[in-house]
Amino acid sequence: MLPDYISKAVPNPTSNRAPWYVNTAPTYAGVFLWVAFYQSLAGGAIDRAGLGTCMLALAVAGALSYALYYYAPAVMGMKTGLPLYVIGSSTFGTLGGYVMPGLLMGLLQIGWFAVGTFFATRFILGGLGLSTQTGTALFTVVAVIWGYSMTWIGAKGIQYVAKVALYLNGVAFLMVLVVFAKTAGGLGQHAVDPAKADPFAAFTFLVQAVIGFFATAGAAGADFGMNSRDERDVRWGGLVGVALAILYAGGLPILSVAGARAMNPQMTGFSYDGALASLGGFLASSTLLLFAITSIPSACFCAFIAGNSFSTMIPGVKRISSMMIGMTLAIALAVTGVAENLIGFFTIVGASFGPICGAMAADYLLSGRKWAGPRKGVSIAGYGAWAIGFVVGILPFLPVSESVKSMAQPAVVYSFITGFAVYAILAKMGLEPAPAEEAARGAAS
Repeated sequence: MLPDYISKAVPNPTSNRAPWYVNTAPTYAGVFLWVAFYQSLAGGAIDRAGLGTCMLALAVAGALSYALYYYAPAVMGMKTGLPLYVIGSSTFGTLGGYVMPGLLMGLLQIGWFAVGTFFATRFILGGLGLSTQTGTALFTVVAVIWGYSMTWIGAKGIQYVAKVALYLNGVAFLMVLVVFAKTAGGLGQHAVDPAKADPFAAFTFLVQAVIGFFATAGAAGADFGMNSRDERDVRWGGLVGVALAILYAGGLPILSVAGARAMNPQMTGFSYDGALASLGGFLASSTLLLFAITSIPSACFCAFIAGNSFSTMIPGVKRISSMMIGMTLAIALAVTGVAENLIGFFTIVGASFGPICGAMAADYLLSGRKWAGPRKGVSIAGYGAWAIGFVVGILPFLPVSESVKSMAQPAVVYSFITGFAVYAILAKMGLEPAPAEEAARGAAS
């Protein structure tokens, strides 16, 4: 007997699917056009390396995000019409799939939703010239309205999230471009202090930061793939929504911070909102409201993925009910201000999806580039790959020497490679369970 989350899963029919440019690409692009992605991306990069090196790092990070983290889950989702949590039962087993990637993905999205709600509320109040103090009645009201509105849109499904993203992405796209145009005059004056120059560290920092941010969304490629018509949709949706979006949404803000610092010597920090503030006038104040508005796609994305997780893993509870419970917790974290300190934590946990994606990619290739179907019980190959890969992934965040931390970056890439290799080795050793259907036939005979 298969668990309910598998036996009750219904493949998304072809009639419900759409081209890459109306679902996958705009929704993924909205994730990267979220200010939380590029708010602190320049720090640790432009102070240690030239702008060309930084742009190359973003291009490499985009290519790796597409090829290693997104593609295999998305293709399996497209071929089967099934969500990530069902597809993951092949790599981690029918019982093991409850935790990874099942409920783990949903819990992570609650955290990211809390972060998004916190910043959106703060930007809205700041843009209106009101107090941004957490815990106040005003902050609470705005956070509640924002949080439940985004949850409702996410609950409606990917087609509604994509429709929201399609229009608001255009606003974010133009805003990033306008800020770049206003600060581009200072790019020629940007220089790196020779005493602080470390191009390799800057390169690996950017690769780590980008992929660490994207890792969970990459695994969710299965949920996007199940809404794709064919492999062409999978390819173009990822190339435009992931690889190209990273280069644009990461590159222009980094260049803007570099230009703003050169034009305004009094600007000491490296944050993107610092570059906005340096512009002064109406543009500086209005951008807070606009960035809050353009955070809508990423918030809807979190709610949508969390809804997929909970409705798949706990099919007995209505999708909207489980989403409301989870997002109520997220809103509480935002209102109390706890979410302000969650970005680093969730980046680390998100990077733990490196070995998950690596193990899934290995399973996909070993199975002849197809989904093998749910495997019985708990897969030692899957969990062994994740455990060893997770250690590799968190190494730079442990209290180890600086030389070890430097060598361990980009850890999120190494954790993917480790997960891939360990899964392949353990599977060849016979520690990968047979598909549940084969096990059932064997027992019957």
